[in-house]
Amino acid sequence: MTVNTIESEIEVPVIDISGYLQNDKTQTKDIVAAVRSACKYPGFFQITGHSVSADLRAQTLQSLQDFFGLPQDVKMQVHRTKSECFTGYEIVGEQKVGTGGDQKEGFMIGPEPFPGTSLEVANQWPEESVCPGLKGTFMQYYNEVRQLSKYMFRLLALSLDLEETYFDKFVASRDYQAMSMCKAHRYPPTTKEMADKTRGIGAHTDWGALTLLLQDEVGGLEVYYEPKDKWYPVKYVPDAYVVNIGDMMERWTNNRYKSTRHRVNSPVSGNYRYSIGLFNEGLLDQMLECIPTCLAEGEEPLHKPIKVETHLRACYEATY
Repeated sequence: MTVNTIESEIEVPVIDISGYLQNDKTQTKDIVAAVRSACKYPGFFQITGHSVSADLRAQTLQSLQDFFGLPQDVKMQVHRTKSECFTGYEIVGEQKVGTGGDQKEGFMIGPEPFPGTSLEVANQWPEESVCPGLKGTFMQYYNEVRQLSKYMFRLLALSLDLEETYFDKFVASRDYQAMSMCKAHRYPPTTKEMADKTRGIGAHTDWGALTLLLQDEVGGLEVYYEPKDKWYPVKYVPDAYVVNIGDMMERWTNNRYKSTRHRVNSPVSGNYRYSIGLFNEGLLDQMLECIPTCLAEGEEPLHKPIKVETHLRACYEATY
């Protein structure tokens, strides 16, 4: 197991998790310690040595480039408002996380319906003849990264001195009330003159428990370093996923683990920026109550219990 840090006043660790996936007990102990430290501060880290192949990542990014490159009227045929679950295409400026509309396009999917359940997620796809291979590739990617997220929640459990499977029911359930979404973004290029006047995504914390983000080499992701009141880049690391703690996990851990503000600057580049985020938000009826190992003797929980669905609905309604 190796842990590297990006040189800056805020350190975003890069953690090789291959030892854990290979069931190496010695390396797992070191990986868990590194995850624990990163979750406490800065709430962001990157992982390498994971299970998602380079070929699948490249194919998925190419398929999404093909989709976003379609004529606007074709993309609007699968606009998010045509789905009861709001999956599908999102135009530039439609979501407002920071000040003004965010300068990005989006395309979101969820799990396909499971036989024998009442799940009816209305994923929307362009015709195969219009964007060949998008559905098959993006769904394969979604399923493999969702599996990777389960491994990450197991590492989180170990880092909190819990049973390794503590979060399994929450994030691995095939129940229709479990929520996990995969969202791709395309950020338009901008000039130096416009860079200070626009944001790809405004400053925010993620709503859920844990985010897995694949970013390309264009850059733009930044995290906020409160002691210096400065923003620092999360640099592109080949083959890595950016992992960050969300608001739900901060509540759940009684603020032991940190949900850190971050943003995406519109890239000063002639190229579009692409990213894909996996949000495995878990069971909607899960009550977020302080995890027992996160409450010291004589200490009181900092947050009142709240149901996941209640929390997510409030966050969603505030940004659309």
